[in-house]
Formats: sequence, structure tokens, C-alpha cells
Amino acid sequence: MAKSTWGTLQLSTMNKGRSIKQNTMKEALPNFRNLGITLRILLISNGMALLLALSEASSWIDVMQYMLQISTLLTPILLSAWVLLWVMQPWLARLSYWYGVLTVNILVAVVTLITCFFGGELFSQLSSDESAFYLVRNTLLSVVVSSALLTYFRLRTLALSSSVHDARLQVLRARIRPHFLFNTINAVLGIVRTQPKRAETALEDMADLFRMAMSDARDLVPLQKEIQLSRQYIALEQMRMGERLHVDWQLQDLPEDALIPQLLLQPLLENAVYHGIEPLHQGGKISVTLRRNGEELRLMVMNPRLPHGEGLHRGNKVALQNIRERLNLLFDAEAHYQVKIGKDFYRVEIALPYVRVRPKLKERSS
Repeated sequence: MAKSTWGTLQLSTMNKGRSIKQNTMKEALPNFRNLGITLRILLISNGMALLLALSEASSWIDVMQYMLQISTLLTPILLSAWVLLWVMQPWLARLSYWYGVLTVNILVAVVTLITCFFGGELFSQLSSDESAFYLVRNTLLSVVVSSALLTYFRLRTLALSSSVHDARLQVLRARIRPHFLFNTINAVLGIVRTQPKRAETALEDMADLFRMAMSDARDLVPLQKEIQLSRQYIALEQMRMGERLHVDWQLQDLPEDALIPQLLLQPLLENAVYHGIEPLHQGGKISVTLRRNGEELRLMVMNPRLPHGEGLHRGNKVALQNIRERLNLLFDAEAHYQVKIGKDFYRVEIALPYVRVRPKLKERSS
């Protein structure tokens, strides 16, 4: 029975058809409903406006006057385009990247033309010939700014995506770490005759951990699925560590439709076991708290540790750095984490937006 389950694990891994390096992130437009994205658009657009004012001015007074003129036109265009992009975000998310770029630039050009055409007398007093040039110039400038912003967000995503790749590799390495793998297999072999059902369950848990490590770590997954995977990991560790490892799960007001980044909780638990519980001869207890606070989800993992930081390895920092950069990539300024180190404890606190399952996903999962 155990042998057939292990074969299933190998087949499920091989059927992925791609190596971990080939499992790259899909290019996508920025989320125009994200607070951090919106702030960056405002700051970069106004920064480019300031550079334009500085290039045309001959004194500081001119800079202020030019900036006022540019802002008078820039503000309604920015607000109108942002409102339209906010409304269209679900539809834009379904487009391929380059079709999305084309759509956004066309939308910005149309908004600029409409604003300049109907507000021409408000923004400038020009002749008919000058007005035509004015419309074309401002439309081209808007498209250039829009393209520059999209290029910035694309490069930023590509830069941060290496952290997602590193996080995925780190999790995969942890799954095949001899310390974890051999001890788990030995524990399974020790009970395969006396408790075959438990042995089969343990191998299935290992298969789930491999499968999750091989998948795209950028995806959001149901919160309950991440909790279940973490429980499976803890069950494997408890099988070899016995009474030395205890976990206190405090799950409060958790919505069933919540989504969180894949492999967010499990690496934190792994750090807690490897760097906190294992160095302690008597073992200890890990506290896991998950709760909803309005439109926010809060996660806390706390473990005991040896005094004066003994047993606290660099691996903690690497894991936390990967998690921080993944949160930054997915949620920007709307997510944050904090580490608190006491004399005999180590605690990680994470807050992230409450993202809901889309109706289609609900139907598909049911």
C-alpha cells in the first residue's frame, strides 16, 4: 500500500511536465485597485510633470506657474483614467499582457482627447490650428507617460519575481532536505506494518507538500487549503518528534472565501520547528493565530527559542525576506509583516488584505 502511494507521488511529480525553473510567473498588468499601485502612479506622474516644468522654466517662479498649468490638465486626466481602470480591472485581468497594454494606452489617449477637447477653453486660449496641435501633443504625452508607467511596473514585477522563484526553490529544497526526508521515511517504515493506514496518510501528506512546492507560488489559494497543508506538514514532523512538538491553533472568525499567497504559513511553521523547537531538548509549543480584522487578515506564528539567539540561523532571515518580497509583489503597500524577538521567543506577524474567492472559483471548487 505504501509502495503504491510512493509511486503515485513520483507520477504526480513527473506529470507536471516542467521543472521548477520553467514554472515562471505570467506577465500581468498592475492591479489598478491596489493602493500602492495608485500611489506610485500619482507620484511618478507628478514627478514627470515636475521634470517637464523644470525643462521649460527659466526661474523658480516659472517652475511654479508651469507646474500649476500642467497639474490643471493632468489631474482630471489622471482621475478619469484611474476611475475607468478601477472599474475595468476584472476585465483587464483576463487579457493577455500586451493586449492589456494596448487597451490601457488607448483608454488613456481617449480620456486625454475628451478632456482637452471639451475643456480646451478652460486649459488654454488657442487658435484652431494651435488647438489641433495641442490635442495631438497632449495625447502623445499621455501615451508616453502611460507606457513609461506600465514599463516600470513590468520591470518591478520581473525584479521581484526572482524572489518568488527563490522562495519556491527554498521550499522544494526543504521538502527534500535529508534531515526531513529521511527521518520522515524512517518514521513511515517504523509504522508501515503496525499502522499501515497512518503510513499511507503520511506518504500522501508528503505528496501534497511536493505538489504544492512544484506549483506556481504566485497564485493565491484558499486559506483553508493553506491551513490544511500546514497541518499535514506538522503531522509529519510530529510523527518523528513525538511529544516534543505541540502546536496551538487559534483560528478566529476566518471567512471560508478568503485567499492568501500559496506557501505563506507552511514555511513559517518550518522555521519555527527547525530553528525553534529542534534545538530545545525538551521541545516546545508553536502558537499559530489566524483571524480576520475587518478587511484584513492577520497571521501570527510564535515559537520558543534558546536564550541569546542560540540556534537562530540565517535561514530565518532568508525565509522572511522571501515572504516579504512575495507580499510586496502581490499586495504592494497593502500588506506588511513584523518580526519580534524576545529573550525566549520568536514571533512573526503578517497582515494582508482580505481577498475573496471569485464566484466562478466557488462554483468550480464545489
